[in-house]
Amino acid sequence: MKATIAAAAVAALAGGVSAGSVHHRHAHAHDAFRALEKKDYNNGTCGCTTIYSTYYGEATLSFPPVPATTSVPAPVSPTSTPAPVSTTSTAIVVPTPVPQTCSTTGVYTFPATTVTLTESTTVCVPSTTSVPSGTHTIGGVTTVVTTETTVTCPYATVSTTGGVTTSVIETTTYVCPSAGTYTIAPTTITVSQPTTVTVPAVTSYTPGTYTQPEVVTTVTETSTVVYCPFDIPTPSASTTPVQASSTSAVQVPTSYPAISVSISVPVILPASSSYPTSSSPSESQPTGTLGGEAGKPWGISYTPYETGPEGGCKSASEVASDIAAIAAAGIKTVRVYSTDCDTLTNVGGAAADHGIKLILGLFIDAPGCDAHNPSVSEQISAIKSWAQWDLVELISVGNEAIFHGYCQPSELAALITKCKGEFSGYTGKYTTAETVNIWQQSDVSAALCPVVDVTGANAHAFFNTETDASQAGQFIKGQLDIVDSICEGTSGIILETGWPSQGSAMGLAVPGEAQQAEAISGIVKECGDKAVLFSLTSDQWKDGTTACHCEQHFGLAKQLGITLSVSI
Repeated sequence: MKATIAAAAVAALAGGVSAGSVHHRHAHAHDAFRALEKKDYNNGTCGCTTIYSTYYGEATLSFPPVPATTSVPAPVSPTSTPAPVSTTSTAIVVPTPVPQTCSTTGVYTFPATTVTLTESTTVCVPSTTSVPSGTHTIGGVTTVVTTETTVTCPYATVSTTGGVTTSVIETTTYVCPSAGTYTIAPTTITVSQPTTVTVPAVTSYTPGTYTQPEVVTTVTETSTVVYCPFDIPTPSASTTPVQASSTSAVQVPTSYPAISVSISVPVILPASSSYPTSSSPSESQPTGTLGGEAGKPWGISYTPYETGPEGGCKSASEVASDIAAIAAAGIKTVRVYSTDCDTLTNVGGAAADHGIKLILGLFIDAPGCDAHNPSVSEQISAIKSWAQWDLVELISVGNEAIFHGYCQPSELAALITKCKGEFSGYTGKYTTAETVNIWQQSDVSAALCPVVDVTGANAHAFFNTETDASQAGQFIKGQLDIVDSICEGTSGIILETGWPSQGSAMGLAVPGEAQQAEAISGIVKECGDKAVLFSLTSDQWKDGTTACHCEQHFGLAKQLGITLSVSI
């Protein structure tokens, strides 16, 4: 079953080819072998006693995978697509994104819905993350104590009975004998192949009225799940984690579940949903220019992971070899997505040796986005400590975080502003990477345009079913023209675009080495100076079971004349 976030996307392919609305997701693997069960400053241990269990809501099947992504505009004119027969939706109890199952193709209208909460409500909100084969530690609640402390806190977990996965909230008491950072009640799983797993998160909603606006969307595949998100009102009061400071038992409110295989999940709503204003920090004009030479490839995306099914981190020497090969091919910029696998040290060091510039990424892949999230905080701290600003020409805070429902626009805007204050030595540009249809939403542009210095979009012609390889360059140039006009006075840039060498056809879009070569040639010709190509290698740890069966085959090294020392 395919999942997508509903959004209006009205744009046309240059040359008159209309766009479909098929979305995709590129899995982002983090260091799957790093377990964050406990960081203890004094080498102590932490005991646990489960007090009671409380179940919220009905038992439901595990949520579908987080929606796949690409920025694909909807058709400009009506089509003859038959009207849908029916939809299946989930009963709305709290303002979590509402899944609507569309059994047939067609144009669907989902009416506005309002939920009013009269008291603070805490529920389990399942999210998903992709993990390679192996043993992984996921979930749990991360808390920081400054002295010997007994901590009582709720945490999210899952219970599976008869094939039905139920998200539950349980309460546990931990005795932490010394100062340190503790991840309480994580779950350990072992999988024999790359798998999408459900990670429940404790999520709190404050009293208020939540509105899901009316949504009209075109569905091009059967059995599509459309998620209709709620607008988040300004909470009447903020929820702040309590840091324990004594040996007496303390109640820790909903905190930060950690996913050690990828990115930790914050679960506290922001104190305000207002947009940053001119009084926000770092209002000075950024320095530097973006882009390369017309008609030549400017940048390529890069992840320092092994390409085999098991994933894992590449060695420093392997990374250095990759970056040297990229530089030898004349590419000037490398985009990275996160700081894991020693990205800053290894990729940054090799980039310095070969005259390569970096687009740094701060990755968010679970609901919520806040600098208090331990994983986000860890990435911010890593970038601050590294601080090789002369190598950095752009920082992207988030990659499709709004599209996947991980951030509200105001939350992401606040996090970008926070990063500007944290990275005080950096004078370059900031952005976030979203699909074009997300940028076209008025609430998104209203929140983000004041805080970004360039409008960053991910766009893939392959996922437009009306575009063949020969039209890929025109399509991506059309997407660039759209994002160029979204934020007044701010230019657009394509942060991810490519074409697969294997897989299943998506309408007129056919994968293959010849088609990939034609598509990439067209993209480079039309807008290669303003686009980051996706990606250097084909990666077997990605999900090979998606509708296109193509996620493992986006490697472009061969097409760009990049000679690598390992198989791609």
